[in-house]
Amino acid sequence: MSDAAHTNSRPVAFRGGGFAPKQRRGMGVLVFVLLILLAEWGTRSGFISNLTLPRPSDVAMTFVELWQSGMLFKHLAPSLSRLAVGATLGALVGVGVGVMIGLFSYVRAGLVPLVAALFPIPKIALLPLFVIWFGIDEGSKYALIAFGTFTPTVVATYAAVDNVDRGLIRMGQSFGLSWWSIVRKIVLPGAMPGILSGLRISLAIAIILLVAAEMLGAEYGIGAYILEAGSLYDLERLFAGVVILSVLGVCVSAVIAAIETRVLRWRV
Repeated sequence: MSDAAHTNSRPVAFRGGGFAPKQRRGMGVLVFVLLILLAEWGTRSGFISNLTLPRPSDVAMTFVELWQSGMLFKHLAPSLSRLAVGATLGALVGVGVGVMIGLFSYVRAGLVPLVAALFPIPKIALLPLFVIWFGIDEGSKYALIAFGTFTPTVVATYAAVDNVDRGLIRMGQSFGLSWWSIVRKIVLPGAMPGILSGLRISLAIAIILLVAAEMLGAEYGIGAYILEAGSLYDLERLFAGVVILSVLGVCVSAVIAAIETRVLRWRV
């Protein structure tokens, strides 16, 4: 009886994958290609009015013209510079303040109400104030992007520190680890997934604020380019600017994903 049962038994599939995501290469590109082909067909057939959506082929020709004229880099370079400076400053200060809030009770008691008061303020509404404080040149743009990146980074960071498994911290204490060793070896690695997830949101907000800042008092930049195209109702140039912002967002997300792959190797 036991031999028959052994013969009819089948191996049990491993069920401990932990909902690990599987790589589906090419699916994202396929979705973009299908959407572009659908838009091209719709605009050429008349199903979609050219007054509401330009042909993707015309937008592509606009990119070629921007490249050949050199205006693409003339607008892209200052935008990347403003984004890099403002977002880096806001993210670094935000992570530092968020870690201190998570670790020190006095800092938490003093700063959490302040962060809670600043967080819901629409950062774009503060642009005129930053212009008064820092001038209409680069200073106000850096300040707006940095401040817009700072507040969500703080919230995500101290929430990530709070969510670190307290059992691991107690285990480190029981083994006699110093306070700094516990922070460096347990708290920061445990909080890193939440911090990086928060940075994805913060950098997306930074791109939005970049466009808003460049629409006020900037001669060159993606925001200034979009504003000019919109005022002329030039849909091809307008959508070209939107596509540039979309590609910029994808590149930022890819950078965060690369950092996650490198920093979070310990995660199974």
